[in-house]
Amino acid sequence: MLPCMRLRAITLDCSDPLALADFYRRATGLAPHPKSNADFAGLDGPDGVYIGFQRVADHRAPSWPDQGVPQQLHLCFTVEEHLDEAEARLLALGAGKPDHQPHEDRWRVLTDPAGHPFCIVRG
Repeated sequence: MLPCMRLRAITLDCSDPLALADFYRRATGLAPHPKSNADFAGLDGPDGVYIGFQRVADHRAPSWPDQGVPQQLHLCFTVEEHLDEAEARLLALGAGKPDHQPHEDRWRVLTDPAGHPFCIVRG
């Protein structure tokens, strides 16, 4: 029998943990972790899942869809509003939008301020 594992945290490398945590806080409404600091910040998510942001010297943003600097992971979020509305809201918060959109009618690929790709899909 395999051990039962439950996802506890997802951590993203970046150059400014507090700024990236604030972007995701404003985008998701998740609460900031009370012990966040300039080297490691976090958000407390539902069901105990934690999103962390850790300072990495010389962080290089992923270059999606080009793999010169691979993405290594990406997050997907369900949104309740229309994709156009969610995209506009996230762009206003500081997200970027790559030119390459594989299925723009079904989901959108955006990048956070540190360059990590993430997707939004209608819930």
